[in-house]
Amino acid sequence: MSFSNVSSDLIWEITRNQNSFLVKTKDCAGGVQFSRDPYNLTNQHSRTHAGFVNDKALSIVPNEKGGVKVISKKAGAGSKPASGVSTVTFGNTTARKTYKNVARLAAKNHYRPDLRAAAVSRASAIRASQRTPKADPEKKLRGNAAKKASASA
Repeated sequence: MSFSNVSSDLIWEITRNQNSFLVKTKDCAGGVQFSRDPYNLTNQHSRTHAGFVNDKALSIVPNEKGGVKVISKKAGAGSKPASGVSTVTFGNTTARKTYKNVARLAAKNHYRPDLRAAAVSRASAIRASQRTPKADPEKKLRGNAAKKASASA
């Protein structure tokens, strides 16, 4: 959401307490607020991390065939939503190449440098979730159980 005649600070002040991405929890002391904004890399409900307010933002989502997909908002394309989004897919390459490409893409397009680490950590979490878990090793018998097993074999 980007309007050429309205500042992003004004949009944040208006939508800060009530928007569709806001998640309020009462379980913790004081109540913690999170965000489900797809362009929010850290899921923290704050002005600095709100992707729907900023003109330029990054979103990192899992790809259907493995790997990650980086979706970026272009600045100045608020009135053209279809052409205002750019998508780049990093397939099943090594993890280091994926992290390097995500950081390079964020730096090349002049996105905020303080969010590069958050982008890499989001890509890392997605890659870790796509890995197949290792099978647990068979438990080694100790003591009398080992003696009985070797005697019967």
